[in-house]
Amino acid sequence: MRTKSLKKNRINVVTLGCSKNVYDSEVLMGQLKASGKDVVHEEEGNIVVINTCGFINNAKEESVNTILEYMQKKEDGEVDKVFVTGCLSERYKPDLEKEIPNVDQYFGTTELPGLLKALGADYKHELIGERLTTTPKNYAYLKIAEGCDRPCSFCAIPLMRGKHKSTPIEELVIEAEKLAANGVKELILIAQDLTYYGLDLYKKRNLAELLEALVKVEGIEWIRLHYAFPTGFPMDVLEVMNREPKICNYLDIPLQHISDAILKSMRRGTTKEKTTKLLKDFRAAVPNMTIRTTLIVGYPGETQEDYETLRDWVKEMRFERLGCFTYSHEENTHAYTLEDDVPEEVKQERANEIMEIQSQISWELNQEKIGQEFKVVIDRKEGNYFVGRTEFDSPDVDNEVLIDASTTYLKTGEFATVKVTDAADFDLYAEVV
Repeated sequence: MRTKSLKKNRINVVTLGCSKNVYDSEVLMGQLKASGKDVVHEEEGNIVVINTCGFINNAKEESVNTILEYMQKKEDGEVDKVFVTGCLSERYKPDLEKEIPNVDQYFGTTELPGLLKALGADYKHELIGERLTTTPKNYAYLKIAEGCDRPCSFCAIPLMRGKHKSTPIEELVIEAEKLAANGVKELILIAQDLTYYGLDLYKKRNLAELLEALVKVEGIEWIRLHYAFPTGFPMDVLEVMNREPKICNYLDIPLQHISDAILKSMRRGTTKEKTTKLLKDFRAAVPNMTIRTTLIVGYPGETQEDYETLRDWVKEMRFERLGCFTYSHEENTHAYTLEDDVPEEVKQERANEIMEIQSQISWELNQEKIGQEFKVVIDRKEGNYFVGRTEFDSPDVDNEVLIDASTTYLKTGEFATVKVTDAADFDLYAEVV
Protein backbone atom coordinates (compact mmCIF):
# COMPACT_ATOMS: atom_id res chain seq x y z
CA MET A 1 0.00 0.00 0.00
CA ARG A 2 1.26 3.48 -0.86
CA THR A 3 2.15 5.50 2.23
CA LYS A 4 2.10 9.28 2.09
CA SER A 5 5.57 10.73 2.53
CA LEU A 6 6.00 12.49 5.87
CA LYS A 7 8.83 14.76 4.74
CA LYS A 8 7.85 18.38 4.34
CA ASN A 9 7.95 19.80 0.82
CA ARG A 10 11.63 19.60 0.03
CA ILE A 11 12.51 19.87 -3.68
CA ASN A 12 15.39 17.69 -4.86
CA VAL A 13 16.93 18.81 -8.18
CA VAL A 14 18.77 16.02 -10.05
CA THR A 15 21.11 17.15 -12.85
CA LEU A 16 22.20 15.02 -15.79
CA GLY A 17 24.38 15.97 -18.76
CA CYS A 18 26.69 18.90 -19.39
CA SER A 19 27.79 22.06 -17.62
CA LYS A 20 25.01 24.03 -19.36
CA ASN A 21 22.52 21.82 -17.49
CA VAL A 22 24.39 22.32 -14.22
CA TYR A 23 23.98 26.08 -14.77
CA ASP A 24 20.25 25.74 -15.55
CA SER A 25 19.69 23.67 -12.39
CA GLU A 26 21.49 26.34 -10.34
CA VAL A 27 19.26 29.08 -11.79
CA LEU A 28 16.15 26.97 -11.04
CA MET A 29 17.34 26.40 -7.47
CA GLY A 30 18.08 30.12 -7.00
CA GLN A 31 14.54 30.96 -8.11
CA LEU A 32 13.01 28.33 -5.80
CA LYS A 33 15.03 29.57 -2.83
CA ALA A 34 13.92 33.17 -3.54
CA SER A 35 10.32 31.93 -3.34
CA GLY A 36 11.07 30.51 0.11
CA LYS A 37 11.23 26.87 -1.02
CA ASP A 38 13.38 24.23 0.66
CA VAL A 39 15.58 23.07 -2.22
CA VAL A 40 18.52 20.62 -2.39
CA HIS A 41 20.73 19.21 -5.13
CA GLU A 42 20.81 15.42 -5.45
CA GLU A 43 19.83 14.77 -1.84
CA GLU A 44 16.63 13.46 -0.25
CA GLY A 45 13.44 15.31 -1.11
CA ASN A 46 9.79 14.35 -1.57
CA ILE A 47 9.42 16.46 -4.75
CA VAL A 48 11.91 15.64 -7.52
CA VAL A 49 12.88 17.68 -10.57
CA ILE A 50 15.04 15.78 -13.08
CA ASN A 51 17.01 18.03 -15.44
CA THR A 52 17.67 15.68 -18.36
CA CYS A 53 20.18 15.43 -21.20
CA GLY A 54 19.13 14.40 -24.71
CA PHE A 55 22.37 14.83 -26.61
CA ILE A 56 23.49 11.31 -27.60
CA ASN A 57 22.26 7.75 -27.01
CA ASN A 58 24.14 7.09 -23.76
CA ALA A 59 22.94 10.37 -22.26
CA LYS A 60 19.36 9.67 -23.32
CA GLU A 61 19.50 6.20 -21.77
CA GLU A 62 20.83 7.62 -18.50
CA SER A 63 18.05 10.23 -18.47
CA VAL A 64 15.30 7.66 -19.13
CA ASN A 65 16.72 5.28 -16.50
CA THR A 66 16.81 8.09 -13.94
CA ILE A 67 13.18 9.00 -14.67
CA LEU A 68 12.16 5.33 -14.31
CA GLU A 69 14.11 5.02 -11.05
CA TYR A 70 12.21 7.98 -9.55
CA MET A 71 8.89 6.70 -10.89
CA GLN A 72 9.56 3.51 -8.92
CA LYS A 73 10.26 5.62 -5.83
CA LYS A 74 6.97 7.44 -6.42
CA GLU A 75 5.20 4.09 -6.74
CA ASP A 76 6.80 2.94 -3.47
CA GLY A 77 5.73 6.12 -1.69
CA GLU A 78 9.29 7.39 -1.20
CA VAL A 79 8.60 10.55 -3.22
CA ASP A 80 5.34 12.39 -3.88
CA LYS A 81 5.91 14.17 -7.18
CA VAL A 82 8.30 13.91 -10.12
CA PHE A 83 8.79 16.67 -12.70
CA VAL A 84 11.02 16.32 -15.76
CA THR A 85 12.73 19.22 -17.54
CA GLY A 86 15.74 19.82 -19.80
CA CYS A 87 16.89 18.64 -23.19
CA LEU A 88 15.38 15.14 -23.35
CA SER A 89 12.00 16.51 -22.39
CA GLU A 90 12.36 19.36 -24.94
CA ARG A 91 13.19 16.90 -27.69
CA TYR A 92 10.90 13.96 -26.93
CA LYS A 93 8.05 15.34 -24.83
CA PRO A 94 5.15 13.64 -26.72
CA ASP A 95 6.98 10.27 -26.68
CA LEU A 96 7.82 10.58 -22.99
CA GLU A 97 4.26 11.53 -22.06
CA LYS A 98 3.08 8.39 -23.84
CA GLU A 99 5.80 6.02 -22.55
CA ILE A 100 6.11 7.30 -18.95
CA PRO A 101 2.71 8.92 -18.31
CA ASN A 102 2.86 8.94 -14.49
CA VAL A 103 5.45 11.75 -14.40
CA ASP A 104 3.57 14.72 -12.91
CA GLN A 105 4.58 17.10 -15.71
CA TYR A 106 7.18 17.52 -18.47
CA PHE A 107 8.83 20.87 -19.28
CA GLY A 108 11.17 21.91 -22.10
CA THR A 109 14.39 23.94 -21.89
CA THR A 110 12.64 27.34 -22.15
CA GLU A 111 9.74 26.67 -19.77
CA LEU A 112 11.30 27.73 -16.46
CA PRO A 113 8.38 30.01 -15.45
CA GLY A 114 5.93 27.14 -16.02
CA LEU A 115 8.06 24.70 -14.04
CA LEU A 116 8.35 27.17 -11.14
CA LYS A 117 4.58 27.66 -11.16
CA ALA A 118 4.06 23.88 -10.98
CA LEU A 119 6.39 23.87 -7.97
CA GLY A 120 4.39 26.66 -6.31
CA ALA A 121 7.02 29.35 -6.94
CA ASP A 122 7.08 32.61 -8.93
CA TYR A 123 9.56 33.45 -11.66
CA LYS A 124 11.44 36.58 -10.56
CA HIS A 125 12.97 38.58 -13.43
CA GLU A 126 15.02 40.72 -11.08
CA LEU A 127 17.09 37.74 -9.88
CA ILE A 128 19.95 38.31 -12.34
CA GLY A 129 22.86 36.16 -11.31
CA GLU A 130 21.15 34.69 -8.24
CA ARG A 131 22.02 31.02 -8.36
CA LEU A 132 22.55 28.25 -5.85
CA THR A 133 25.85 26.90 -7.13
CA THR A 134 26.37 23.14 -6.96
CA THR A 135 30.06 23.12 -7.93
CA PRO A 136 32.91 23.33 -5.34
CA LYS A 137 32.95 26.86 -3.92
CA ASN A 138 36.08 28.01 -5.79
CA TYR A 139 34.68 27.75 -9.34
CA ALA A 140 31.39 28.28 -11.13
CA TYR A 141 30.07 28.12 -14.68
CA LEU A 142 28.98 31.33 -16.37
CA LYS A 143 26.67 30.68 -19.31
CA ILE A 144 27.14 33.58 -21.71
CA ALA A 145 24.73 32.46 -24.43
CA GLU A 146 22.01 29.93 -25.11
CA GLY A 147 21.29 27.93 -28.27
CA CYS A 148 23.25 27.61 -31.51
CA ASP A 149 22.97 28.81 -35.10
CA ARG A 150 25.55 26.39 -36.55
CA PRO A 151 24.29 23.79 -39.02
CA CYS A 152 26.51 20.83 -37.94
CA SER A 153 24.99 17.71 -39.43
CA PHE A 154 25.48 15.39 -36.43
CA CYS A 155 24.25 17.70 -33.68
CA ALA A 156 20.82 17.81 -32.07
CA ILE A 157 21.51 20.82 -29.83
CA PRO A 158 19.63 23.41 -31.97
CA LEU A 159 16.58 21.09 -31.77
CA MET A 160 16.72 21.24 -27.97
CA ARG A 161 18.16 24.67 -27.27
CA GLY A 162 16.96 26.81 -30.17
CA LYS A 163 18.75 29.69 -31.90
CA HIS A 164 21.81 31.46 -30.51
CA LYS A 165 20.94 34.11 -27.93
CA SER A 166 23.72 36.07 -26.18
CA THR A 167 23.33 37.40 -22.63
CA PRO A 168 24.20 41.13 -22.39
CA ILE A 169 27.65 41.99 -20.99
CA GLU A 170 26.25 44.06 -18.09
CA GLU A 171 24.10 41.12 -16.88
CA LEU A 172 27.08 38.76 -17.00
CA VAL A 173 29.21 41.24 -15.02
CA ILE A 174 26.50 41.45 -12.31
CA GLU A 175 26.39 37.66 -12.19
CA ALA A 176 30.19 37.42 -11.96
CA GLU A 177 30.23 39.97 -9.11
CA LYS A 178 27.65 37.97 -7.17
CA LEU A 179 29.62 34.77 -7.67
CA ALA A 180 32.84 36.51 -6.55
CA ALA A 181 31.06 37.81 -3.45
CA ASN A 182 30.21 34.19 -2.60
CA GLY A 183 33.86 33.12 -2.80
CA VAL A 184 34.07 31.98 -6.43
CA LYS A 185 37.59 32.53 -7.79
CA GLU A 186 37.35 30.86 -11.20
CA LEU A 187 34.74 31.52 -13.88
CA ILE A 188 34.30 28.89 -16.58
CA LEU A 189 32.63 30.56 -19.56
CA ILE A 190 30.28 28.21 -21.36
CA ALA A 191 27.85 28.37 -24.28
CA GLN A 192 26.96 26.11 -27.16
CA ASP A 193 29.31 28.39 -29.12
CA LEU A 194 31.48 31.09 -27.51
CA THR A 195 32.79 32.19 -30.92
CA TYR A 196 29.38 33.54 -31.89
CA TYR A 197 28.96 35.59 -28.70
CA GLY A 198 27.55 39.07 -29.29
CA LEU A 199 26.67 38.76 -32.99
CA ASP A 200 22.94 38.89 -32.24
CA LEU A 201 23.16 41.69 -29.63
CA TYR A 202 26.05 43.85 -30.79
CA LYS A 203 26.21 42.92 -34.50
CA LYS A 204 29.80 41.77 -34.02
CA ARG A 205 31.68 38.97 -32.29
CA ASN A 206 32.17 40.45 -28.86
CA LEU A 207 33.89 37.84 -26.70
CA ALA A 208 37.02 40.00 -26.26
CA GLU A 209 34.96 42.93 -24.94
CA LEU A 210 33.14 40.62 -22.51
CA LEU A 211 36.50 39.34 -21.22
CA GLU A 212 37.75 42.93 -20.76
CA ALA A 213 34.69 43.58 -18.55
CA LEU A 214 34.98 40.34 -16.55
CA VAL A 215 38.68 40.74 -15.68
CA LYS A 216 37.72 43.89 -13.73
CA VAL A 217 35.58 41.86 -11.30
CA GLU A 218 37.36 41.78 -7.95
CA GLY A 219 37.92 38.37 -6.41
CA ILE A 220 37.93 36.50 -9.72
CA GLU A 221 41.42 35.13 -10.37
CA TRP A 222 40.90 32.79 -13.32
CA ILE A 223 38.61 33.00 -16.36
CA ARG A 224 38.46 29.93 -18.58
CA LEU A 225 36.98 29.56 -22.08
CA HIS A 226 34.96 26.50 -23.05
CA TYR A 227 33.36 25.42 -26.32
CA ALA A 228 34.56 27.80 -29.01
CA PHE A 229 33.71 26.99 -32.63
CA PRO A 230 36.71 27.12 -35.01
CA THR A 231 35.00 28.91 -37.92
CA GLY A 232 35.03 32.69 -37.48
CA PHE A 233 36.95 32.59 -34.20
CA PRO A 234 37.53 36.22 -33.03
CA MET A 235 41.33 36.49 -32.93
CA ASP A 236 41.25 39.62 -30.73
CA VAL A 237 40.41 37.21 -27.87
CA LEU A 238 43.99 35.89 -28.04
CA GLU A 239 45.41 39.38 -27.59
CA VAL A 240 43.33 39.80 -24.39
CA MET A 241 44.32 36.30 -23.24
CA ASN A 242 48.00 37.18 -23.68
CA ARG A 243 47.69 40.52 -21.90
CA GLU A 244 45.39 39.70 -19.01
CA PRO A 245 46.84 37.35 -16.35
CA LYS A 246 43.33 36.44 -15.12
CA ILE A 247 42.44 34.78 -18.41
CA CYS A 248 43.73 31.23 -18.40
CA ASN A 249 45.93 30.32 -21.36
CA TYR A 250 43.41 27.63 -22.18
CA LEU A 251 40.85 27.15 -24.93
CA ASP A 252 38.37 24.34 -25.44
CA ILE A 253 37.70 24.20 -29.19
CA PRO A 254 35.84 21.06 -30.36
CA LEU A 255 37.15 20.27 -33.87
CA GLN A 256 35.30 16.94 -34.41
CA HIS A 257 37.36 15.74 -37.43
CA ILE A 258 40.02 16.81 -39.89
CA SER A 259 39.43 14.84 -43.11
CA ASP A 260 38.08 17.35 -45.67
CA ALA A 261 35.43 14.91 -46.90
CA ILE A 262 34.10 14.33 -43.38
CA LEU A 263 34.29 18.03 -42.43
CA LYS A 264 32.22 18.84 -45.51
CA SER A 265 29.60 16.20 -44.72
CA MET A 266 29.55 17.38 -41.09
CA ARG A 267 28.85 20.94 -42.39
CA ARG A 268 31.65 22.39 -40.29
CA GLY A 269 32.44 25.21 -42.72
CA THR A 270 36.20 24.61 -42.59
CA THR A 271 39.01 22.46 -44.02
CA LYS A 272 42.07 20.63 -42.74
CA GLU A 273 44.31 23.41 -44.06
CA LYS A 274 42.29 26.23 -42.43
CA THR A 275 42.04 24.39 -39.10
CA THR A 276 45.76 23.60 -38.97
CA LYS A 277 46.58 27.25 -39.75
CA LEU A 278 44.16 28.44 -37.03
CA LEU A 279 45.85 26.27 -34.39
CA LYS A 280 49.30 27.44 -35.47
CA ASP A 281 48.07 31.05 -35.21
CA PHE A 282 46.77 30.30 -31.69
CA ARG A 283 50.14 28.94 -30.60
CA ALA A 284 52.00 31.86 -32.17
CA ALA A 285 49.74 34.39 -30.42
CA VAL A 286 49.78 32.67 -27.01
CA PRO A 287 52.94 30.52 -26.91
CA ASN A 288 52.16 28.58 -23.70
CA MET A 289 48.52 27.96 -24.49
CA THR A 290 46.76 24.69 -23.74
CA ILE A 291 44.31 23.62 -26.43
CA ARG A 292 41.61 21.09 -25.55
CA THR A 293 39.63 19.50 -28.36
CA THR A 294 37.09 16.75 -28.90
CA LEU A 295 36.87 14.45 -31.90
CA ILE A 296 34.23 12.13 -33.34
CA VAL A 297 35.16 8.83 -35.01
CA GLY A 298 32.84 6.54 -36.98
CA TYR A 299 30.81 9.30 -38.63
CA PRO A 300 28.76 7.98 -41.62
CA GLY A 301 31.04 7.33 -44.59
CA GLU A 302 34.28 7.60 -42.56
CA THR A 303 36.71 5.42 -44.51
CA GLN A 304 39.89 3.88 -43.13
CA GLU A 305 41.73 6.60 -45.06
CA ASP A 306 39.64 9.39 -43.43
CA TYR A 307 40.37 7.88 -40.05
CA GLU A 308 44.11 7.59 -40.73
CA THR A 309 44.19 11.26 -41.79
CA LEU A 310 42.67 12.13 -38.41
CA ARG A 311 44.96 9.79 -36.47
CA ASP A 312 48.14 11.11 -38.13
CA TRP A 313 47.01 14.70 -37.60
CA VAL A 314 46.48 14.05 -33.87
CA LYS A 315 50.09 12.80 -33.70
CA GLU A 316 51.29 15.87 -35.58
CA MET A 317 49.32 18.51 -33.60
CA ARG A 318 50.15 17.17 -30.12
CA PHE A 319 47.10 18.58 -28.36
CA GLU A 320 47.61 19.16 -24.64
CA ARG A 321 44.09 17.86 -23.92
CA LEU A 322 41.86 15.71 -26.10
CA GLY A 323 38.71 13.62 -25.84
CA CYS A 324 37.43 11.22 -28.50
CA PHE A 325 33.87 9.97 -28.91
CA THR A 326 32.16 7.47 -31.17
CA TYR A 327 29.50 8.86 -33.53
CA SER A 328 25.90 8.65 -32.29
CA HIS A 329 23.15 8.53 -34.97
CA GLU A 330 20.60 11.14 -33.86
CA GLU A 331 17.13 11.40 -35.37
CA ASN A 332 16.06 14.72 -36.92
CA THR A 333 19.68 15.70 -37.57
CA HIS A 334 20.95 16.07 -41.13
CA ALA A 335 23.40 13.16 -40.68
CA TYR A 336 20.48 10.90 -39.77
CA THR A 337 19.63 10.76 -43.50
CA LEU A 338 23.03 9.11 -44.08
CA GLU A 339 23.67 5.44 -43.45
CA ASP A 340 25.32 4.79 -40.06
CA ASP A 341 27.72 2.45 -41.85
CA VAL A 342 30.77 2.20 -39.57
CA PRO A 343 30.35 -0.90 -37.36
CA GLU A 344 30.20 -0.22 -33.62
CA GLU A 345 33.34 -2.23 -32.88
CA VAL A 346 35.30 -0.31 -35.55
CA LYS A 347 34.13 2.99 -34.04
CA GLN A 348 35.31 1.80 -30.63
CA GLU A 349 38.69 0.58 -31.94
CA ARG A 350 39.30 3.92 -33.62
CA ALA A 351 38.37 5.90 -30.49
CA ASN A 352 40.61 3.67 -28.34
CA GLU A 353 43.57 4.08 -30.69
CA ILE A 354 43.25 7.88 -30.69
CA MET A 355 43.06 7.94 -26.88
CA GLU A 356 46.15 5.70 -26.65
CA ILE A 357 48.08 8.11 -28.89
CA GLN A 358 46.83 11.01 -26.77
CA SER A 359 47.87 9.40 -23.49
CA GLN A 360 51.42 8.99 -24.87
CA ILE A 361 51.47 12.67 -25.99
CA SER A 362 50.11 13.73 -22.59
CA TRP A 363 52.77 11.64 -20.79
CA GLU A 364 55.55 13.23 -22.87
CA LEU A 365 54.24 16.78 -22.28
CA ASN A 366 53.90 16.02 -18.55
CA GLN A 367 57.51 14.80 -18.29
CA GLU A 368 58.64 18.23 -19.49
CA LYS A 369 56.88 19.78 -16.47
CA ILE A 370 58.99 17.93 -13.86
CA GLY A 371 61.00 20.51 -11.92
CA GLN A 372 58.78 23.40 -13.02
CA GLU A 373 56.65 25.55 -10.72
CA PHE A 374 52.93 26.20 -11.24
CA LYS A 375 50.12 28.07 -9.53
CA VAL A 376 47.39 25.58 -8.69
CA VAL A 377 43.93 25.84 -7.16
CA ILE A 378 43.03 23.14 -4.63
CA ASP A 379 39.66 21.55 -5.54
CA ARG A 380 39.38 18.82 -2.89
CA LYS A 381 41.11 16.32 -0.63
CA GLU A 382 40.98 12.69 -1.76
CA GLY A 383 42.60 9.90 0.25
CA ASN A 384 46.16 10.95 1.06
CA TYR A 385 46.26 13.76 -1.48
CA PHE A 386 45.10 17.30 -1.96
CA VAL A 387 43.91 17.48 -5.57
CA GLY A 388 44.55 20.69 -7.50
CA ARG A 389 44.57 22.05 -11.04
CA THR A 390 46.80 24.38 -13.02
CA GLU A 391 45.37 27.10 -15.27
CA PHE A 392 45.79 24.55 -18.09
CA ASP A 393 43.17 22.21 -16.66
CA SER A 394 39.41 22.39 -16.41
CA PRO A 395 37.57 20.54 -13.61
CA ASP A 396 36.28 17.00 -14.25
CA VAL A 397 37.74 16.63 -17.75
CA ASP A 398 41.46 17.46 -17.54
CA ASN A 399 44.65 16.58 -15.69
CA GLU A 400 45.09 17.05 -11.96
CA VAL A 401 47.95 17.84 -9.59
CA LEU A 402 48.35 15.57 -6.55
CA ILE A 403 50.02 16.94 -3.41
CA ASP A 404 50.88 14.67 -0.48
CA ALA A 405 48.48 15.55 2.36
CA SER A 406 50.59 13.85 5.04
CA THR A 407 53.36 16.44 4.67
CA THR A 408 51.37 19.56 3.73
CA TYR A 409 48.11 21.15 4.82
CA LEU A 410 46.19 23.05 2.14
CA LYS A 411 42.75 24.63 2.11
CA THR A 412 40.31 23.69 -0.62
CA GLY A 413 39.44 26.67 -2.76
CA GLU A 414 42.80 28.33 -2.14
CA PHE A 415 45.69 28.82 -4.55
CA ALA A 416 49.20 27.48 -3.93
CA THR A 417 52.51 27.49 -5.81
CA VAL A 418 53.86 24.00 -6.32
CA LYS A 419 56.87 22.33 -7.90
CA VAL A 420 56.27 19.21 -10.00
CA THR A 421 58.26 16.22 -8.72
CA ASP A 422 56.84 13.42 -10.88
CA ALA A 423 54.36 12.91 -13.72
CA ALA A 424 52.09 10.15 -15.03
CA ASP A 425 50.03 10.00 -18.28
CA PHE A 426 47.49 12.52 -17.09
CA ASP A 427 48.39 13.59 -13.54
CA LEU A 428 51.24 15.52 -11.97
CA TYR A 429 52.72 14.96 -8.50
CA ALA A 430 53.97 18.08 -6.76
CA GLU A 431 55.10 19.64 -3.50
CA VAL A 432 54.35 23.11 -2.20
CA VAL A 433 57.14 25.61 -2.73
